[in-house]
Amino acid sequence: MLSNRCLCGTLHAQQTWRLFLKSDLDRLMEARDLDALFVTGSTRENPCMYYLANGARVGESTLALKKRGAAPVLIAIGMEREEATKSSLTVLPRSRFKFQSLLKNADGNMLVAQAQLVEEIFKDQDVQGNVGIYGQTDRGQTLALMDVIRARAEASNFKIVGEPSPNIFEEARITKDAEEIKRIRKLAQAALNVIRNTRDYLGSHLASNGNLVKEDASVLTIGDVKRQIRRWTFENELEDPEGAIFAIGRDAGIPHSHGEDSDPIALGKTIVFDYFPREAGGGYFYDFTRTWCVGYAPPEVEKVYEQVHQAFHISMDTLAVGQPCKAVQSHVNDFFEAAGHPTARSHPGTTEGYVHSLGHGIGLNVHEAPRLSEHAQPDEILQAGMVLTIEPGLYYPDKGYGVRIEDYVWLNPSTHQFETIGEFDKELVIPISEN
Repeated sequence: MLSNRCLCGTLHAQQTWRLFLKSDLDRLMEARDLDALFVTGSTRENPCMYYLANGARVGESTLALKKRGAAPVLIAIGMEREEATKSSLTVLPRSRFKFQSLLKNADGNMLVAQAQLVEEIFKDQDVQGNVGIYGQTDRGQTLALMDVIRARAEASNFKIVGEPSPNIFEEARITKDAEEIKRIRKLAQAALNVIRNTRDYLGSHLASNGNLVKEDASVLTIGDVKRQIRRWTFENELEDPEGAIFAIGRDAGIPHSHGEDSDPIALGKTIVFDYFPREAGGGYFYDFTRTWCVGYAPPEVEKVYEQVHQAFHISMDTLAVGQPCKAVQSHVNDFFEAAGHPTARSHPGTTEGYVHSLGHGIGLNVHEAPRLSEHAQPDEILQAGMVLTIEPGLYYPDKGYGVRIEDYVWLNPSTHQFETIGEFDKELVIPISEN
């Protein structure tokens, strides 16, 4: 579940977190002393471009520019002019800037020609002052190009600047507006269709010699289930770019183990199913985890599962507007430690017990700000409009099990209450029939 991030990016120290929407970009630009934003690359795996271009499916040659106080513009090649117009932004043809002539004048030096292209765009759009640079391109290429631009910009009226992370786009995306939540609700229903199909698929099989078996009496495996998950993902118009976590037994006790395809679906062993798909074609992510045991759950697993369930309810009961993000994690650490489990706070570096933070923001990346972590900064505060994962878990790989429960929640700005987006039961055991 590693997330892609924009190339430049983080919140200024001690800056107060609050409800920001896309319409707040100008105010954020002023606060960060940015006169323009310049974004490169396609919308694919590029949240900054996706966000600014309103999800239009443009390719890697695309550039986007937003001046403070003005609407953004897209610069796109002719082949993508129709897709670019779906952004509802003004679209300028890239041919307008005569790149081949620039390349010829630069004696074939691609970096110099690309730097001249940026200069021509900025001149055409009267860009002056500090320009933030963002996008999803090779870092070496970006650094080399920025060196040339900066060297050439000494006599210009603009200055290329970078930001620490979260950058202006990441800050604006910390909260979600009504249209974003509408899309996420639709996404959640599609994702839960896949979850439901998976549970029903497991429950539809018979058991023999301690494993689920298929109609031909061969053992049902992790790989068999994952193939079905991929099919249902496609049928529900979702994509799963990094592959779902579907791990059993010892692998379930390692939080980001994706499981081994050859492992059988054995009765009584914990299965951690962590599903984090996104809208087809790129867009918003969903993130959801359930732990199941097929047939029955051993007493030790039942006890641990109930403790994780309690930790989940403690989290939901203590979430509140204005609360420091680290506070909820502290409550969960207190609970697990009192129950005798090691945590990352009590035993730094532990690989068993409660080994991770409680949750994180989610949106165009699987992992976004804020963090529900003991290491969250003092200015990381829960605010209306945020969407978060809540995912306590306990892991004991050497004992052959792991447990995690995860829901996707939204802090409704109208009620200041956290709401679960995508309701699904939290039953541990999937009943099956014996042969």
